Amino acid sequence: MKLLFDQNISFRLVKKIADLYSDAKHVKGLGIENKSDPEIWSFAKRHGFTIVTFNEDFYELSIVQGSPPKIIWLRTGNTSTGDLEVILIKNHDLIDAFMSNENYKELSCLEID
Repeated sequence: MKLLFDQNISFRLVKKIADLYSDAKHVKGLGIENKSDPEIWSFAKRHGFTIVTFNEDFYELSIVQGSPPKIIWLRTGNTSTGDLEVILIKNHDLIDAFMSNENYKELSCLEID
């Protein structure tokens, strides 16, 4: 699963979840951490990523522009990297279905709290 974590999520999370999400990347590791949300959106679209974010702005972009890319909007509030790791592991099947299942094809945003 090609997840792209935005800059408000710790880059350390990528290594913590590598067993389940081997294609996960962080904007910092790709050199796009200081880009605007629309620029990150375009990058994700060009490279087949689903954006993982705390940021409502990406949700709003998904309403206006549709998908791809898809958005996983973490509505957990400010939480630790360890807690995010648990959330992503616990929701792995749902995230996988959202990204690949035809039943979710028309959905552009998955909210997880």
